Amino acid sequence: MSKLAFIFPGQGSQKAGMGLELAGRFGEARRVFDEADAALGEALSALCFQGPDEALRLTANTQPAILAVSAAAAAVLAARGVVPDFVAGHSLGEYSALVAAGALSVADAARAVRARGTFMQEAVPAGQGAMSAVLGLDPARVTAVCAEVAAETGLTVSPANYNEPAQTVIAGAAAAVEAAGVKLKAAGAKRVLPLPVSAPFHCALMEPVKARLEPVLRSVAWRPLLRPVVTNVEARANGDVARAPPLLVAQVTAPVRWIESVEELARLGVTRVVEVGPGKVLGGLVKRIAPSIEAFNVEDAASLEKTLAALGRS
Repeated sequence: MSKLAFIFPGQGSQKAGMGLELAGRFGEARRVFDEADAALGEALSALCFQGPDEALRLTANTQPAILAVSAAAAAVLAARGVVPDFVAGHSLGEYSALVAAGALSVADAARAVRARGTFMQEAVPAGQGAMSAVLGLDPARVTAVCAEVAAETGLTVSPANYNEPAQTVIAGAAAAVEAAGVKLKAAGAKRVLPLPVSAPFHCALMEPVKARLEPVLRSVAWRPLLRPVVTNVEARANGDVARAPPLLVAQVTAPVRWIESVEELARLGVTRVVEVGPGKVLGGLVKRIAPSIEAFNVEDAASLEKTLAALGRS
């Protein structure tokens, strides 16, 4: 029997106005935003709905904002009887996936990702780290070139996101990322695009974050998983909630194995995915990794209506 998965976006999908329509039309969505606001003691919902964009781009704000919108959209779907067989999330999105899997509350998740974003922002001084998207080169070749540059320079540079077969994001020390970009172009990359990020995520430079994040996650009131989560670190379905915190800690410095995660969903019998939260980035990646999987999204009333119709729930 065909399976349904919810997939949850990470940093980069934020935009002012996200979640506004859902909160205005659906009480269950409004309640999620109220819970997040109360947990953080601030009007996170106003930042989602109105911006400004420069505040929304701050990592410590971006992460709880995207989580709140994703959890609100998932609550709207659940209220209409749409629940997934599996969940997965890209980086930050793994926390949204765990909320949808029943493992932690919106309040605990909002506090955890606020801490995570703050710790990540503080781990590397501004300007010392960088990330670039490498397009049109085999992921194995990208990995090898990064290893060469790291050995030559003594600086950190490594794949951060294996997004799809023709797109790998690299992260590390700014000088090493720049040097790797030159070598990757020479190796045949079509483009190497520097990304406008505030820190070099998912690389060894984030190591200081782990010791700070671990006690935050330990303080969460974890609950049994209602459905398995395909994790970034292992790209395998995890059904044991006791493994969630250590996997989230490991995720800080480990690359996001999104290609393998989507392949795992396909192996598990998933034929349809719904991207739950702002944007359609992950759905596009899914179509390039596993073209047989149908991808939908829910971020506002129009996309909700379209997805419910496609799933036969309208």
